[in-house]
Amino acid sequence: MSSSVKAILKELGLSPRKALGQHFLTSCTALSSILAAAEIKPRTHVIEIGPGLGILTTGLSNLGARVQAIELDVEMARALTEMFDDDPNVSIIQGDARQIKIDEWISPQEEYIVVANLPYYAARFIIRQFLESHHRPKRMVVTVQREVAEEMTAHSGRLSLLSVGIQFYARARIITLVPPVAFYPPPKVTSAIVTLDVLDDPVLARPHWKGFFTLVRAGFNTPRKQLRGAMSLALGKPADCVADLLREGGVDSTRRAETLAIEEWVELYRAFERTGWLS
Repeated sequence: MSSSVKAILKELGLSPRKALGQHFLTSCTALSSILAAAEIKPRTHVIEIGPGLGILTTGLSNLGARVQAIELDVEMARALTEMFDDDPNVSIIQGDARQIKIDEWISPQEEYIVVANLPYYAARFIIRQFLESHHRPKRMVVTVQREVAEEMTAHSGRLSLLSVGIQFYARARIITLVPPVAFYPPPKVTSAIVTLDVLDDPVLARPHWKGFFTLVRAGFNTPRKQLRGAMSLALGKPADCVADLLREGGVDSTRRAETLAIEEWVELYRAFERTGWLS
């Protein structure tokens, strides 16, 4: 498929734009994996980010999905609009996915999923934007850099701020790895297809989200430090007081942030919330 992608680009008078992180999917195997993971049913509402030359868009439409594809590149969006002009299932929107107002864009009663080959530089922001919205998707199927995928799906002992931020809202799973040769031009890194099954109800109600992540960021502020020292430094509070609250939350103050499971962070939040330090 790589040669056909090159031919299409040449015919359109376009070339990959490095500044936009453009790497066009050419692998039929990867395409099939993404479509299978999306679990498309007729009339499924799909938000696709970064459709590129429309290879994934076509696959989604052929399965009966209603696709709204957001493309940042003006020339690419124009070409896609012409390409899908006769397809009633597809609408092309030229714009920056980082700036869309999801809650204003989709009816609160309408279920939708996100399918995206995300540019590496914007992946974390875009994923977080959807997960933090009032109207979250039912599922996300995203292709991201392998290291990011492994961080998103990490278990206790290897957690990071990103791991907690993803797993607070969703169950994350790596479907398969995608080698550089699956794209044109090939990136310098291996990618991975990840599914995020979004929880109907995150572990804490929305009014607590800001305080919860203030606490988590404090823990990861200096990840090599023990929690007592890291949180004392980040929150500007006495280490002995922090240690007492950690003990109250059932966590040894000598542990490091990466070792705590989501459930332990929740218990710690409940202990710290009463202090007013997280507002």
